[in-house]
Parts: sequence; structure tokens; C-alpha cells
Amino acid sequence: MSDAAVIEVTELEPTRFEVVVREGGSSTTHRVIVPAGVGVAGVSDAEVVEESFRFLLEREPKESIMASFDLPVISRYFPEYQQEMERRLGA
Repeated sequence: MSDAAVIEVTELEPTRFEVVVREGGSSTTHRVIVPAGVGVAGVSDAEVVEESFRFLLEREPKESIMASFDLPVISRYFPEYQQEMERRLGA
């Protein structure tokens, strides 16, 4: 799934992002909040959001990803999320 996906992350304001996922001739749009203190040290919030969507797309289709959510919500559905982000982003 995630190999063909194009993920576009746009910062709307500090801590708020719009994410467009284009894949298979269609797209979805999502709003994501990165609360203070949730990011990964030395990595921009936009990069964390993009990698988080790669993580999600490996586990579910883009249409199953919530339209609007706070980034920490991912851990409720995928307990391995935080550890995997640290591994992927070199934290």
C-alpha cells in the first residue's frame, strides 16, 4: 500500500497540519494536531507526521485513517507506534 502512496504534509499553523494522501487514483485529506512535547527530538513535526502516515498506511488503507486526530491517538490503536517512530526517526 504505502509504496505507491504520495503523502503531502502542509503546516497550517504551529502544531496543526493538513495531510493529503494520494494513492490509486484517489486521495484523502486529514487534519492532524501534534501537541507540544509529542514530537521526536531533532525531527520536525512535519517529518513526524509524514512518517506517522507511512506507518498507518502499512497497516490500513488511507480511507480508514481518521479525518481529524491528535497524533498520540495512533498509540491507542497501534501500541507499537511510539517505539516504531523512535526507531524510524533515529531518536
